[in-house]
Amino acid sequence: MSNHYCPRVRYIFITGGVVSSLGKGLTAAALGALLEERGLRVRLQKFDPYLNVDPGTMNPYQHGEVYVLDDGAETDLDLGHYERFTSGTLSKQNNLTSGQVYESVIQKERRGDYLGKTVQVIPHVTNEIKDRLRSAGKGVDVLITEIGGTVGDIEGLPFIEAMRQFALEVGKKNVAFIHVTLLPFLQAAGELKTKPSQQSVAKLREIGIQPDILVCRSEKPIDDDIRDKLSLFCNVPVRAVIEECDVDSSIYELPEMLAKEHLDEIVLDLLHLKTRKRPHGAWREIVRKLKRPRHRVTIGVVGKYIELQDAYKSVYESITHGGIANDCGVTIVRLDAEKVEKNPRLLAKLDGVLVPGGFGKRGIEGKIRAVQYVRENNIPYFGLCLGMQVAVIEFARHVAKLAGANSTEFDTKSPHPVIHLMAEQKGLKTKGGNMRLGSFECKLVPDTIARAAYGRKLIGERHRHRYEFNNDYRQTLGEAGLRIAGVNPQRDLVEIVEVAQHPFFVGVQFHPEFQSKPTRPHPLFAAFIKAAIQRQKKKK
Repeated sequence: MSNHYCPRVRYIFITGGVVSSLGKGLTAAALGALLEERGLRVRLQKFDPYLNVDPGTMNPYQHGEVYVLDDGAETDLDLGHYERFTSGTLSKQNNLTSGQVYESVIQKERRGDYLGKTVQVIPHVTNEIKDRLRSAGKGVDVLITEIGGTVGDIEGLPFIEAMRQFALEVGKKNVAFIHVTLLPFLQAAGELKTKPSQQSVAKLREIGIQPDILVCRSEKPIDDDIRDKLSLFCNVPVRAVIEECDVDSSIYELPEMLAKEHLDEIVLDLLHLKTRKRPHGAWREIVRKLKRPRHRVTIGVVGKYIELQDAYKSVYESITHGGIANDCGVTIVRLDAEKVEKNPRLLAKLDGVLVPGGFGKRGIEGKIRAVQYVRENNIPYFGLCLGMQVAVIEFARHVAKLAGANSTEFDTKSPHPVIHLMAEQKGLKTKGGNMRLGSFECKLVPDTIARAAYGRKLIGERHRHRYEFNNDYRQTLGEAGLRIAGVNPQRDLVEIVEVAQHPFFVGVQFHPEFQSKPTRPHPLFAAFIKAAIQRQKKKK
């Protein structure tokens, strides 16, 4: 029997104002977590105004991490936040870009679906957006949709207009509009300024949308005078002016922070929903482990996009989750691969080293040098995708003595191409959406680190790559001591490698970071941090 009353789908739209990168995605995810705790079925999705069909071909410096879903969709990194904070598994239906919208509209026009009509932004483009809202809302109680960018951006206008139309069609009592905005603190004046938020809301109201809730991002607490002022000038009830200050130490403080501001209660009132009371404890215990852990370790991440926080977003979060699983605080040290190549002793004092995925030749020799150093010095190692491939290359060169061993991605004339291009990738002329993408099965070998961590024989993990372990070298590398710990049973592809005579040395062809949550840490990240704790204890 259902524990709540919800005869129809409710819709929450989250927009942003003043500046980008305010944390709309985290706000949406935290709200989703609070509503789930009340027994509601929640799904989140992201509308991105850019014209790329998806972010798969975008440079990490431009867009940050590409987050891959089970069905192979390459999506915005905010979908990672959605999956980490809530229980749902998302699909390609949950990330819509302007590129996808216009591609669909033009295909329909070419087929003659519009029967000779003049194709326009209204109604054809906005109808396409509304169709995605209807399809994404099936089977849930609440659909939370985040609109990327900032109110006033010209490319975002069709999405805002579609929201306005949709609210009219389904009825205002079934829709809540949340606007996330910035209250800048001016040091010279010594106060928070509300004018940018007032103007942002005014811009939204010009388009025909009155926000129901104002979530105010701020470095400082918001006093009653500011709440009253924002309420008056933005036409929002005082109780719906929500303070969202910078978190002290972790994004996982956000659900409890927003609960204290009664955000979930206000949303439930707006949407006329009756639910069970929210249980307390889960998020508080997670934050306790982050702030007052029983152990503490230092993990080095060796990559080439180190200066950009969002490039390895899911990796950093999953390392933190591994810490939560072990009641351990984790200090992450970002290390540029090219600097490690020159001085591998930068890794000497670390409790563990991780090499994440990536593309391109730059920094490869530094990553290989890092792998050699940690293997020879018994430092726990975890390699993800490219991190697994460089581990195979390093082992082939220095243990199996295969001089010149490499990946054909970096050296097409290598005498020992231990990593090579997948057969179906040869001859492709386009770049978008045609890698090995999405969830694939992996059969684990008994008596391996991976099998012990997962506790089962068969797993499913998400992939995003073009190059694979070359099976021609399985026997040679195996005889030298490289253990094949996991294989895709359908195509006999190597998925996991380990070095047996080592405290923890695991390389995986997939991306386990895409299935880790603070409430359910990924078993390999948990095992990695456990090994790091053991190393740290031995150093004392």
